[in-house]
Amino acid sequence: MNILFFLIPKSQVAYVEDTFTLRQTAEKLENHGYSAIPILNKEGRYLATVSEGDLFWYIKEHNEMNYHLAENTNIMNVPFSRDVKAISFNARMEDLLNLALTQNFVPVLDDSGVFMGIITRKAIIEYFVKDGKTIN
Repeated sequence: MNILFFLIPKSQVAYVEDTFTLRQTAEKLENHGYSAIPILNKEGRYLATVSEGDLFWYIKEHNEMNYHLAENTNIMNVPFSRDVKAISFNARMEDLLNLALTQNFVPVLDDSGVFMGIITRKAIIEYFVKDGKTIN
């Protein structure tokens, strides 16, 4: 099976750029109701995933943090607690499933390493649960 069957394209995925601030990232997470969001660079390459927990721990460790400082803190200054791995668009289904075991979503990249979108664990589970499908 082609993993692109599960792809949510970039145009439908909320993400932040590496130039965003902590405040902008927090607002994007809040507005979309997500607990984690991909970070891309200006060329559209996937860099990392930042979570609400990452923001929380960064703010906790910086007692002086306030709204003004959050507006001036680049999101790339925040340490990321999880290494959310991306996968190539032509990867095998088994590789996708292995990543989905430990990640809520899997970023998908094209041949040039440009972010194409994500595949959610939920979409994979729903597909296989429906009608008792198997991986073969």
